[in-house]
Amino acid sequence: MSIDIAGLRPERVAVVTSPLAELGMALHALSEPGHHPGLQGWVTSVTAGLDPHLADRMCEADFLWRTTFSDLFLPCAGIPGRAALPGATLAEELSLLDKLTDEQFVDAALEFTCALAYTSSGPAVLADPELRRRALELAAARGPQQVRFSERLLADPPRIRAWLRQFLEDCDEAFFAETWSRLRHQLAADARHKTDLLRRRGLAEALASVSPAVALDESAARITVDKLGDGHTATKDGGGLLLVPTSLGRPHLMVLHRYDWQPVLHYPVGSPALAAPPSVEQLTLRMAALSHPVRMRLCRSLARSAFTTGELTQVHGMTAPEISRHLSVLKKAGLVTTRRRGRYVLHQLDVTVVARLGSDFLEGVLR
Repeated sequence: MSIDIAGLRPERVAVVTSPLAELGMALHALSEPGHHPGLQGWVTSVTAGLDPHLADRMCEADFLWRTTFSDLFLPCAGIPGRAALPGATLAEELSLLDKLTDEQFVDAALEFTCALAYTSSGPAVLADPELRRRALELAAARGPQQVRFSERLLADPPRIRAWLRQFLEDCDEAFFAETWSRLRHQLAADARHKTDLLRRRGLAEALASVSPAVALDESAARITVDKLGDGHTATKDGGGLLLVPTSLGRPHLMVLHRYDWQPVLHYPVGSPALAAPPSVEQLTLRMAALSHPVRMRLCRSLARSAFTTGELTQVHGMTAPEISRHLSVLKKAGLVTTRRRGRYVLHQLDVTVVARLGSDFLEGVLR
């Protein structure tokens, strides 16, 4: 992932906390506890206390935070001018969410379907019948729940916006307000530390303190984030760069690089311990399966969601037989599980098995 920062003014770099982004990571951790071995106690406590009705609503659109961390949780990045900051409170951030256009909201919400251009401009899905058809077709591979959500979203965006806002407010009342009251001090302290480094020692040192995976090439005016995914964005037209810390999000190190949105580096703080490594025999078999760069990239996709072979061919630009051969190797090593949903066969990485390979590999895949 690369961020072109040519012309970026120092005062346009900000390290700030975001309650809405942290609520998004809370929902992700509740939906995918296997990604966050250090949060089992918190997940168990919150899940046990959830109202059944709220728990059901949490499943209605969990693909916004489970399979892909939707940019809707960082709405400040989409505000015109590319220089807005997150709100100090959840209520302020939800007001920023309301400022996104229906087109921005729908595009960000439909990201899970892989149907829309992300790093370049493209036709508007609300006005393009072919894009709408394609979005619903891809949603079908994820199950009827995603289809129903996508249909409602495309038919009546304001209704879904109101539903999402009410849901997030109910989550805040049910569990997040108490969680945020504990976490915000740690995150604010980290933001102050990074801001101090930024002012006293410059952007390179501040980025190095974020993660060893983040590097600045000052001569090229480019930030590079070492991830298994590809992407490019830029600070332009006087826009800024945001660094947003997360406590619940570790090990995910994410770069918001949506076209015409402000770049955001969403980075983890803290270091929960991971599980013990596997046996030597298992390790040998599994590492051999992972020795191919294509299979590493497949693991990145499969760690976040279950995919059909057809979806993987589209995402990775390969033929179905090529994808099937790589999946066969991963399944033989016990790294990928397969299940059938109607006429679709879905493949997914077993993150509990991957965790036993060690924290370095797991963090690399989930980063």
